[in-house]
Amino acid sequence: MKKLILLSVFVLGCFAVQAQVTVKGSKFTDNWSLTLKGGAVSPLQNYSFWPNCRGVAGIELRKQVTSVLGFGVEGEWSINTSSWDSDLDGAPATIWGGHSANIIDHQLVGAFGAVNFANWFCGYNGTPRTLDVEGVLGAGWWHGYKVKTVQPDNNSWYTKAGANINLNIGESKAWTVSLKPAIVWFMGQGYSQGTTAFNANTAVVELEAGVTYHFGNSNGTHHMTLCDKQYTQADIDALNAQINELRNRKPEVKVVEKVVEKVVEKPVKTVVEKNGESLETNVFFQQGKSVVTAAQLPNVERVATFLKNHKDATVTIKGYASPEGSKEINERLANERANAVKTILINKYKIASSRIKAQGNGVGDMFSEPDWNRVSICNIIVK
Repeated sequence: MKKLILLSVFVLGCFAVQAQVTVKGSKFTDNWSLTLKGGAVSPLQNYSFWPNCRGVAGIELRKQVTSVLGFGVEGEWSINTSSWDSDLDGAPATIWGGHSANIIDHQLVGAFGAVNFANWFCGYNGTPRTLDVEGVLGAGWWHGYKVKTVQPDNNSWYTKAGANINLNIGESKAWTVSLKPAIVWFMGQGYSQGTTAFNANTAVVELEAGVTYHFGNSNGTHHMTLCDKQYTQADIDALNAQINELRNRKPEVKVVEKVVEKVVEKPVKTVVEKNGESLETNVFFQQGKSVVTAAQLPNVERVATFLKNHKDATVTIKGYASPEGSKEINERLANERANAVKTILINKYKIASSRIKAQGNGVGDMFSEPDWNRVSICNIIVK
């Protein structure tokens, strides 16, 4: 048993590592779903399925960690609609409510892990397939209700193995309809012996159908999306070179000469007027996010230092988004990115808000790489 558990943990860890390479990281609040399920349950052996089946209903709350691996919790309740009689100690009639007078004769609460075999073996293209198959392993606490004068309530722990055959429907794939066959083992197989083991005589077969709703994510979809590009070191070097070039760019000073002539007895006078100078600094963001990372803070500090050294200088911050996602989301991200830089300048560097103007400009097209357009462009003006 211990070897099986350790092997399962190792394999699930490998799934997680494999999936993280292909899909974009997500917030903790992303990729949650809720499932309502119901069907029939019957003893694994010694009984025919349909004449002895009982109704069962349950609920699942799940977090998809990667495109391959998901974890969740579940609750499940059976309805006492049949009588399982047996003379075998530990058989379902004894273990699982054969003498219960309650409408609900058992409940179980536990946790489970699910592995999407379709995404594991065939890869994930950024949108759920119409049809996929998952393997499920779970464990938890089980309680059977009895008639107190005849037999006390039973408590045990259970293990579960099953599959989810999923049909993902709708244009946005927000809904999934599933067929969910499983086997549940009640690990306290014989209470008179007080032992714990897998035993077919204390196992039941579940055949359920489920309907799942996938809650909306911060990326504007109901599912994980792929990274836009797997960057190489050459791509990173090119971006760093562009950032360094922008940092080292000298401000352009425009000089305008105005000749003022007066029709008087004074000589002609030439006046040189300095119209102003501007300095540009870029702060880049990750996709779908408006948080200034530690790597980009030096760019914000550069703006703050200039403003502190030039008391008459002001800055205009224009936020942009890359083309992915809806117009509403991109406009919100662009505005949040501009204000994220403004907030740091005010709170951390104590720059007066009157010297800062922040505005969102929607989708940007300044750079050939779409990813680089997730940016706040800071234009410093010295009057």
